[in-house]
Amino acid sequence: MTKYYQSGIPGFDALIGEEGLGISADSVALIYGPPKVGKSIFCYQFMYNGLQQSEPCLYITADYGIKQLQQRTMDFNWFIQSHIQNQNLYIIDLISKLSGAKLEESANYKISSLQNPTDMMVKVGIGTRFLFQKSPQFRSILDSLTTQFAFNPEHLVLRVLKSYIERIKEANGVALITHTQGTVDHQTEEVLGDLVDFAVGMDGKNIYISSEDHSSEAKYEINDQGISIF
Repeated sequence: MTKYYQSGIPGFDALIGEEGLGISADSVALIYGPPKVGKSIFCYQFMYNGLQQSEPCLYITADYGIKQLQQRTMDFNWFIQSHIQNQNLYIIDLISKLSGAKLEESANYKISSLQNPTDMMVKVGIGTRFLFQKSPQFRSILDSLTTQFAFNPEHLVLRVLKSYIERIKEANGVALITHTQGTVDHQTEEVLGDLVDFAVGMDGKNIYISSEDHSSEAKYEINDQGISIF
């Protein structure tokens, strides 16, 4: 029987089909669009909804560190500290090392480097096993590919991305991957679309869903409770 993950984003589950049940297990989605349209907020909301349902989350943060993640989610009254403490939220921090921040690793907080995707994948493997022992149903977020493309050759990022997707699917999880549209060449963006199960485009006003057998669109807004689709 197929498992589904409810997004926690009002209107989204109905938009992607499957009778509004949510995102099916083993699915990976690309969340793309220009800067400042709500891609990361979409991920926070999806993550927090899962945590509230005792579904652990592996969060790879490449654009900002753990302290910024806590502050950004707190802006919407999504408090993640308790989920870090109970180890349902597993964070791989790729950016804090560059800023020189003095942070210590823990069982569910790992520091890696944007310039070492191989190390990131080792920690993804450890993280998925850690969370799978807590629950067979877990979520993962990679936010974002854009920064990784800025620090590494495109072919290397794509190879690591394939490994990441394989790891999530093997563990029967579901994942969101964010990418800022137009930051790599068109051919690479087409490859990104081919690697995932469906894509979610956002432009600040409209949201577009596309997969091999389904497409839809609607308007959305960002308010103090996150993203709502109508």
